Amino acid sequence: MKALAVSALAAVLGGAASDTAGDLRFIACPIYRDTDAGAKSGCWLVDDPASGMRYDVSRAPSKPDWNAAVLVEGRPRGETANPCGGIVLDPVRTSVLDQPCTRFVLAAEGYTGRKFALPKRNVRPLYEERKRPDRPFAARTVMIPFDFGKSFIVYQLSDYYIDQAINYALDVQPARVRVTGYAASTPSRVSGQAIAEPVGLAQQRADLVVEALVLRGVPRDRIAVATGAPSERDDEAFDGLRTASQRRVEVAIAPLAATAPR
Repeated sequence: MKALAVSALAAVLGGAASDTAGDLRFIACPIYRDTDAGAKSGCWLVDDPASGMRYDVSRAPSKPDWNAAVLVEGRPRGETANPCGGIVLDPVRTSVLDQPCTRFVLAAEGYTGRKFALPKRNVRPLYEERKRPDRPFAARTVMIPFDFGKSFIVYQLSDYYIDQAINYALDVQPARVRVTGYAASTPSRVSGQAIAEPVGLAQQRADLVVEALVLRGVPRDRIAVATGAPSERDDEAFDGLRTASQRRVEVAIAPLAATAPR
């Protein structure tokens, strides 16, 4: 079994080399593997309908809903460890779609799963001491990612970057904050389906982030709101997944006497 996993991984990595992005993107029904390595150790798997390859998407920030199909965007990690019974995708995103699936559960079958570890994108409590930015304050733009077709805040991903934007805006006392929403509204074909986000989702995402800023104390009259044309960005928030970067809100914070954006 391990030898098969290694050869399958080599085949996937070899195929990915011809793709300049190196990313996989497909739609599939999720599979839950009932492993037990402690709390939150169960595995989420998907089968690519085009290749038949089975992938481990357990490291996605948003977990699948076993009642619905997911849009999978990810990159093979290149590791031979196989704790769940699939080629590991990391980075990876799974977006729940409005397409019903039949629940599918696998027994552990000898696979161990993973012990839960706190993700690196974890919002710290408000009472915790944090380092304030050094002067002179610089202009800064924070990217906030979203799942496909959704405007809600992704736990331990979107909330992490919203918290960064809010803290920086409050620390530097900005002259202005510009919030720009984006949607992946240009149709693309994935697993034989034409998919696209509604244009209006860009505004919904921007409005949501504005409310978060205001609730934490950023003056509403210092915030400008806009939407942008579909585009991709390269930022740590997207882990190099270019298609996922189309679904975002940009929060541009311009302090008094700001230097160039970084």
